[in-house]
Order: sequence, then C-alpha cells, then structure tokens
Amino acid sequence: MGSVVQLKKTINNSYSDLLKSVEDKLILVNEKISSKLTSKVDLIQNMTDYHLDTGGKKLRALLTLSSSKLCGYSKGGRDINLAACVELIHAATLMHDDVIDNALVRRNKKTLNTIWGNKSSILVGDYLLSRCFEMMVEDGSLEILKLLSSTSSEIAQGEVLQLQHHGEIDMLEETYLKIISLKTAALFSASTKVGAILANRDNKYKEALEFYGKNLGLTFQIADDALDYNSELKLFGKKIGNDFYEGKITLPIILLYQKCSGEEKKYLKNLFEKQNRDENEFKNTLEKIKKYKIINECYIKAEYFINLASNSLSIFEENQDKNILKNLTSFSLERNF
Repeated sequence: MGSVVQLKKTINNSYSDLLKSVEDKLILVNEKISSKLTSKVDLIQNMTDYHLDTGGKKLRALLTLSSSKLCGYSKGGRDINLAACVELIHAATLMHDDVIDNALVRRNKKTLNTIWGNKSSILVGDYLLSRCFEMMVEDGSLEILKLLSSTSSEIAQGEVLQLQHHGEIDMLEETYLKIISLKTAALFSASTKVGAILANRDNKYKEALEFYGKNLGLTFQIADDALDYNSELKLFGKKIGNDFYEGKITLPIILLYQKCSGEEKKYLKNLFEKQNRDENEFKNTLEKIKKYKIINECYIKAEYFINLASNSLSIFEENQDKNILKNLTSFSLERNF
C-alpha cells in the first residue's frame, strides 16, 4: 500500500504549502467570517458557533487568497472579504447537503441537522447565503457580484440535478460530470477567478484561473468519490461508505455498472433501488470494485483533469505562488489495489 501513503503525503504537503503562503490573511478571513455570522437570534448564534468549531480546510478561501496573490493583488482587503464570502457559500451548501442526505456526521462531529433539526439547518444555511450577498454588495464590483451569484445558482442546480438522478444506476458518465461541475467545480472555479478580477488582469488570466479552478474541483470530487470506496484511506473527514449508504450514484458505481456482468448489474440495480443498504452489501460491492479495478480507473480519469488544471497556469510567470497552485494538482493518482 506504498502508493496510498505517498498520496497522503503529497496531498498534505501541497495543502501545507498553500496554507503557509497566505496564513496571515487566513487569520483575517476567519475573523471576518466570525464577525459576519454574529446574530442577535440565539439559535442562529449557537448553530454558527458550532459550525465554526468544526473547522475544515478552508480550501476555497485559500484558493481565492492564493490566486489574488499570484495575480499581484496587494492593496486593500477585498481578497479577505471575498475569501470569507466563498467559504460561507460553501458552508451554506454543506448545511443544505446534510439535510438532503440525512447526514449524521461531518468532520467527525454531529451535523447541525442532527442536533437542531432540518428546519433550523435550512434556515441557517439561508442566513449564511444572505450574509454572502451582503459581502458581495459591499465589495462593489458588479463583475464579482455576477460571478458569485451565478455560482450560487449553479450549485443549487447541481443539487437538484443530483436529486433528479438519485438511485439511477445506469447514469451516464456525462451526467455525473455535469452534476459535479455544478455542485463542486463551479465554486472552485469562482474562487480562483476572483483573484484575477481583483487584480484587474486581462481576460486571458481570468479565463486561465477559471479553467484551473474548474478542473481542480473536478479532480477533488472524483478523488473524494473514489476514496469513499477505499476502506484503507480516510483523508477527507468522511466516514467510508457514506455515498453507498445514502444511495448516491458516483463515478465508482457508474464505472462498475458499465463493466460488470449481467447478473451483477441486476444485483446493483436492485441494491440501489432499495431504501437502505447494509454493511454486508457494502462489503460485497467493495469486492466487485476491487475485482474490476474501478478505483484505478477513477484516478486515470481524474489525472486527465489534473493535467488540464496544471497546463492552464502556463501563461503565468514562474514564481513560488504559481508553483504552489500547480503542486496542488500534482498528486500521484496511480493505484495498486
């Protein structure tokens, strides 16, 4: 399992380098988020305090700060304000996600909906989004307001599209990519494009960072979905098998259904039509995934998007900030299981 250890090291190192490069500003982002979530309504305050305590990597905020730095933005605190904004959009979508998925745990802590119920979680998610729009307006850029508001719309459409295809075992790979493009990659893309907008860079730089973020987001989601079917690896704070138990059709299941025999197809179809799935069924599915080397195929597909993301940065001059973003795409995705 040497390749697994290597992957974990590479991810941790690339994230650590990103964090160190903008660490001072991330402290200000966290302060901004905390101040924006202050409320006179006790329930909102309690729930947002709890959410802040759960932590998280703040990857999207880091991407906004790093892309701003890459593009030469240095005057003022707009990057801090907008990094906080994209992080709050992400947080709001997680709150809504957990309600839709009936999720019990996130980042090894009980979800808000488990403690306070679905109604409160949805409304507090909406509260976060309303705060985001306040911050967009405060920034004063119509271009950024248009970008982040349309991104919020795309995320919602991705959620609905995933719901529309829930349990659809013969889902097209194209449909899956469309869902994760909207749900995940859209916010990655906006997070990085913001940097070029803040620095008033030409359209080619905006488009390059937009393309970089989109393909980085696709890579992360494919990796996340694949890791959910690997009991040896727990990198993303998710309990292994969550997608399976929730009946989500992700890339490993799509590829497995394409490759397996007629009898196995029938078994999978019946499995995902059921309301609930048990541990033995998960174990059986994992055996089939190993049999057909599905995880390896997932990472081959992810590698395609990694290369697109990395190549899109070629128009920027060679410097440490560029290398940090480039290294974030460069983890080894080859598998031997």
